[in-house]
Amino acid sequence: MKADGLAAGKGVVVAKSRTEAIAACEEMESLVGSAASEKILLEECLVGREVSLLAFADGEHFSLMPPVRDHKRIGEGDTGPNTGGMGTITDDLLLTDDQTREIVDTIIRPTLHGCIRDGFPFRGILFLGLMMTNAGPKVLEYNVRFGDPETQAIIVRLKTDLVEICEAMLSSRVGDLSIDWAAGSSACIVLASEGYPGKPRSGDKISGLENAASKKNVVVFHAGTAFDNERNFVTAGGRVLGVTSTGTDLQSALNTAYSAVSDISWPGIQYRRDIGQ
Repeated sequence: MKADGLAAGKGVVVAKSRTEAIAACEEMESLVGSAASEKILLEECLVGREVSLLAFADGEHFSLMPPVRDHKRIGEGDTGPNTGGMGTITDDLLLTDDQTREIVDTIIRPTLHGCIRDGFPFRGILFLGLMMTNAGPKVLEYNVRFGDPETQAIIVRLKTDLVEICEAMLSSRVGDLSIDWAAGSSACIVLASEGYPGKPRSGDKISGLENAASKKNVVVFHAGTAFDNERNFVTAGGRVLGVTSTGTDLQSALNTAYSAVSDISWPGIQYRRDIGQ
């Protein structure tokens, strides 16, 4: 069950029965608002592993980014309602070479060629949300932008200047540009306010940011933060921070990220402890 409008990633309910499906329809407006839920889509439930594959595109040529996996549900073990994303990982083992080739040959190239055929060569960030099923990759969604929190985990591995890449996309030179990525893996742990993904509580003072950000290979991305009258950082939204780290392998990236997370606190903080597991 999917709200057919902009819902900040929260307008999806995976219904396991007719009763749950009806309840999702009745509750969608309270979850995402009346505008987003004016129409509701019913989609086939696909079973498999989710993965996102993003690419820099210049109309005809493209360059892939590292595959990334988001963790949508609020609760550990993929329980509770969907969110805008509670954490991401990048790791080359998310897709085999054969799977990547299949996605390129059956989805990415036909998509870009279709855009050319229909008169709008696509230049920019192409985002494919995929389900890797037993029948092969299936498209869940297209986005024409970086994703959140996918971007946090991707961008910390990018070695080439992003401005140079953007200029290459605009001038149709992506095919001539060598885009370099740091080897290894990365992880982003999202820290959320109490009440999220419903109505989040705001104004709680955030402690430990300097200690977390000082750790080697750690970047703390601010999302829902603000200053109070004393210039302290406070919560100001649902998803507050994205604590992100790189590592030589996935487990080392996760260990470093969670070590930095342990330095940060505020009343009602919530985050998943099973990202990447």
